[in-house]
Amino acid sequence: MSHKRIPKRKAAMAVGGVVALGAAAILLPNANASQDGASDGVAAAPKTLKAGDASDLATRLAGTLGDAYAGAWYDGEDKQLVVNVVRGENTMALKVRSAGAEVRWVDNSMTELEAGVGTLKSEATIPGTSWAVDPRTNKILVTADSTVTGDKWDQLESTVENLGSGMATLKKSAGTFRTFASGGDAIFAGGARCSLGFNVTAGDGSPAFLTAGHCAAAGDQWSDQQGGEPIATVDQALFPGAGDFALLTYDDPATEAPSEVNVGGQTVPVVQAAEATVGQQVFRMGSTTGLADGQVLGLNATVNYPEGTVTGLIQTDVCAEPGDSGGSLFTQDGLAIGLTSGGSGDCTVGGETFFQPVTTALEAVGATLGDGGAGAGGQEQGAGQDAGDGEAGADGQAGAGDQADGQDAGTGQDGAGGQDGTGTGSGRHSGQDSGLSRTH
Repeated sequence: MSHKRIPKRKAAMAVGGVVALGAAAILLPNANASQDGASDGVAAAPKTLKAGDASDLATRLAGTLGDAYAGAWYDGEDKQLVVNVVRGENTMALKVRSAGAEVRWVDNSMTELEAGVGTLKSEATIPGTSWAVDPRTNKILVTADSTVTGDKWDQLESTVENLGSGMATLKKSAGTFRTFASGGDAIFAGGARCSLGFNVTAGDGSPAFLTAGHCAAAGDQWSDQQGGEPIATVDQALFPGAGDFALLTYDDPATEAPSEVNVGGQTVPVVQAAEATVGQQVFRMGSTTGLADGQVLGLNATVNYPEGTVTGLIQTDVCAEPGDSGGSLFTQDGLAIGLTSGGSGDCTVGGETFFQPVTTALEAVGATLGDGGAGAGGQEQGAGQDAGDGEAGADGQAGAGDQADGQDAGTGQDGAGGQDGTGTGSGRHSGQDSGLSRTH
């Protein structure tokens, strides 16, 4: 793990030597951004946007449109933001086009969709279920894992049907929803293995890192070697409830760790935390499966784990397996997006996965990503992307158990990296890959 004390010059070189990230082809569903029935008072073409800029624009438009806003997503193929507008709200549609986004007319308002989510919460909070609003279908995507059978399935199916036609889609998953903690290697406590997410600076200025909250149940002190001396102590943790995150502070206050993700012998600088956008391509690093990629499917997702309900998560199709819990979800241009929480399936058959938003975790624990730009990470990094607010520096590092020399594949931990690259068609990458690209 690169939390080890290293000379500042070496830390700067690690960031400066980052591989250039190629622009990957992102294959997303057709946005179907028709403008049927629209009055085109403004005929300006939608702007070409980066995913982070699209997320910011969606947030602004949500506030401007009010009840006419029904969600948004990022069309990665055309690099445009698509905004759902309730049918008939022509004036609001003009505002969307004026702002540079594409309009898609829909029937379900966000208020109606959120009311449906409230009904699911009160009538169908069943272990093994999840739900999130899918802006691309303008419906609530409800998923049940393999444990939801018999009376439980009947209850869930009846609740979904009672929401009304066109309000929700019910999907069955072959796997089982679980948190991804396991015995093995990476970061350890009480016989459990998890993955380090992102190094941060705690509110008192001490070096720390984020991981999954459910990992903290295994113990207060964590090591970077199985049976080794502790290197960090749990300071704050939340699970279940309104999130799945934990802040651990390094026991040695002189610990230095660059703000980066080790993707198998090479590093990606983490320039700042950012909100996820539906349709956005993302990458996950974990101590079991190494590097995997996919796209964001939903926001503010609710997952009913056996241990309890967790809300406010990001839903994706990125694969993950036990031991990947807490690992980093990020973009190819160095934006920290999430921490691995759990899901179903594995990196052979795929499945649904859920992540704790980094922005929410940082706000809750009072931490910051990096040191505000004082270190090398505060410079413009990551495939020519601006560093945004410059929240990166020598105090942060991402990735699951990466080594200071960065030579081990996948996670950089003995044993774990060797598992990387064995899957086919599952979104996994070999630890020897020279950059980030979407698998096929």
